[in-house]
Amino acid sequence: MKKMSRIIAIALLLSTVAVVLLAQPKGAPERMRAINPPGTPQGLPFSNGLLVGNTLYVAGEQGADANGKLVPGGIGPETRETLETIQKVVREAGFQMKDVVAVNVYLADIQDFGEMNKVYKTFFPDPKPTRTTIQAARLVNDARIEISAIAVMHQ
Repeated sequence: MKKMSRIIAIALLLSTVAVVLLAQPKGAPERMRAINPPGTPQGLPFSNGLLVGNTLYVAGEQGADANGKLVPGGIGPETRETLETIQKVVREAGFQMKDVVAVNVYLADIQDFGEMNKVYKTFFPDPKPTRTTIQAARLVNDARIEISAIAVMHQ
């Protein structure tokens, strides 16, 4: 009898824990998870990506190596490195580039738009994400480009 009571008590406890863990009330905040893949700059005061539910927010990334130094060669190589960094964040979160739905591009010089676009279009399959492109007065690290993105996991 004592053994049966203990089994029932354990079963009730486990079922209560399961209900608490599995039940998420409507309107409850989604869990957030930082995405900072190896090979991306570390120790920054922000996350490279933040996964909230089925949405990934990718921080503004620049064409810098793991040490934070801009790659040489101008807007083409900086754009490629920037998008490769974004791709690392996207993949680390379990997404693909086809899941990117919105992109913001910040250029130090709008005259670099054509060269940036040549590289940019090679990273995204059709349908391409929405995009805003602006010239910024000045970018951190005197970068030529910074790009942020939002991806949504399609279920």
